[in-house]
Amino acid sequence: MTTAISDKTIAFIGTGSMARAIIKGLVQTKTIAPKHIRASDRRDDQRSKASERYGILTFEKNTEAISGADYIFLAVKPQGIAAVLKELKPHLSNDQCIVSVAAGIRIDLMESILGDKTKIVRSMPNICSRIGEGATAISGGHFATDSDLTAVKTLFDAIGMTVIVPEDQMDSVTGLSGSGPAFIFMIIEALSDAGVKMGLSRKNAHELSCQTVLGAAKLVQESKEHPGRLKDMVCSPGGTAISAVHTLEAGGLRTTLINAVETAAKRAACIADINAKQCS
Repeated sequence: MTTAISDKTIAFIGTGSMARAIIKGLVQTKTIAPKHIRASDRRDDQRSKASERYGILTFEKNTEAISGADYIFLAVKPQGIAAVLKELKPHLSNDQCIVSVAAGIRIDLMESILGDKTKIVRSMPNICSRIGEGATAISGGHFATDSDLTAVKTLFDAIGMTVIVPEDQMDSVTGLSGSGPAFIFMIIEALSDAGVKMGLSRKNAHELSCQTVLGAAKLVQESKEHPGRLKDMVCSPGGTAISAVHTLEAGGLRTTLINAVETAAKRAACIADINAKQCS
């Protein structure tokens, strides 16, 4: 473990699915020991589950959970973010860093509620974080230091991989990696249906489709080759793959995926605008 981060205390406001995914990753990778993790939730059953499953301290009151915490994860729904920030404000110190997991909540909105010198990091993890294969982007506010960003990156690396981006790219991240799993799920489903159409059992078609997507992604990551070059390696002259690629190109696969990411990114920007108006 990295001493600089392993001795820190992490607090979670909310114990929903994303909070649990992060806590699970921190504990399983031994990035943070359970004794240094605390969480708050108004629901007794949720607190009990988190405490029993991960061995962390839990509290009913948010203000108790953040006492002495170095990094405070806001894992609440966007519509509740303003109320939580106002509740926490009198109890925060300038040494503490707020890490928002709330989708569509911009840093300037949070800074306007918490005031000057509050350290804030905005994050956008995705659903694959549940199995430790998440793709997360983080952006620092005006008062978050490079050290804060490095520490938060280390925390999110416990549930996958993390990149640091300027906040004005966060909507693009939402369109790509935030919404992207849905696109891949549809591709897997379509490939499985195709296998069934061509005579494979549903079970075999599904398993082959999943492993094909998983293997292709790993090959791109580990080989460091451009995906276009790897595609060319599969497409032998006059072969099956190049004939199929021609069909995909005719169907506008690339354009459709690009348009899908663009549409999702624009929607993310609209949602952020709506949240800003509702929370102001």
